[in-house]
Amino acid sequence: MPALDQQTLDAIRSHQDAIIEAWLTNLTAGAQDSRSSMRELAPQVREFWKLLIDAMGTTDVGNLQGREWADTRNFLEDFSRDRVQKGFSSSETANLIFSLKRPLFERVHATYGNAPEQLGRELLTVSDLLDTLGLHTVKAYQQTREEVIQRQQEEMLELSTPVVKLWEGVLALPMIGTLDSQRTQVVMESLLQRIVEPGRRPSLDGGRAAARAETASGVSIVTLPASIASNRRSSVISLVVEAGWRRPSASSA
Repeated sequence: MPALDQQTLDAIRSHQDAIIEAWLTNLTAGAQDSRSSMRELAPQVREFWKLLIDAMGTTDVGNLQGREWADTRNFLEDFSRDRVQKGFSSSETANLIFSLKRPLFERVHATYGNAPEQLGRELLTVSDLLDTLGLHTVKAYQQTREEVIQRQQEEMLELSTPVVKLWEGVLALPMIGTLDSQRTQVVMESLLQRIVEPGRRPSLDGGRAAARAETASGVSIVTLPASIASNRRSSVISLVVEAGWRRPSASSA
């Protein structure tokens, strides 16, 4: 994508206050949202504008992976992360970019009203640039959202596999629902974490399901030499091995 003409950049810079005002008006038009106020949004708009203007002077305004666009990318990623945490949708988040189109288009049109060919080129460049920035914003939003969902799923798994102390030396693992491989791993991790607490030597019920047998196997493994235990995924096993516990008898496994 070619760079913007210097005349376009000069026109945008010389009318930046009017562009920013129109941009903010578009952003907040008809919006009564307690999640974000004008006091918070205005500084973000002005910060992004400064980064955008600096980067737009580069030779290729469409190469967002270039070094010149690093600060702009970082801003959009941080902005998207903040919007995810506040519960905004991806379209609401990307509106930061797309609401800037009309003010910029109007300024470009006012600059090249008598030169339709050059007007078309500059409008196309501005449009492509904002579309690319908008897509990057949506991508950053989706990535952050997926991370949030993954973290929530992991937290729910941990809550669904509690390890309860019945009495001294005896732990219970109440489990309801399907034991898939992911939940089984959480069960093993939770159990082994409790085992390494000082003075805790639980008795275990091997259970009927293969997943429970795997859990019991994991508990037995913690008493093996470190050279074997170190091949296991959980770092908890290594801690237990270092504690020097003995292998449990078959009746306690």
